Amino acid sequence: MMTVQNRANQEPFTTKDGSTIRSLLDLSNAPVEKQSLAEATLPAGGKTERHYHKVSEELYYLLSGTGVMEIDSEERQVGPGDAVLIQAGAWHQIRAETDLQFLCCCAPPYAHEDTYFE
Repeated sequence: MMTVQNRANQEPFTTKDGSTIRSLLDLSNAPVEKQSLAEATLPAGGKTERHYHKVSEELYYLLSGTGVMEIDSEERQVGPGDAVLIQAGAWHQIRAETDLQFLCCCAPPYAHEDTYFE
């Protein structure tokens, strides 16, 4: 069975870490088993709350804007075309220097219950 979701049909919401996301394919709208895909946005000057996931590994893929990615106290400038690996258990935060838009893939699928803060 084919599953196709269109971005325009997905309501954005704010996650526990403070980013605004649209679930493109996740447990809320598709029969996913091993991963999820969301579009995240942060306004210029915005940032996610520093957190980690015990179970999920994440991939960020930057579509537009620039920011600073911090993983376990290491920082790096990121921008369009950059792909970032965030291993399970790694503390992380992204700060937007300009309006930031990126894709976030989680494996296993993202779950609020797997988000931990300081």
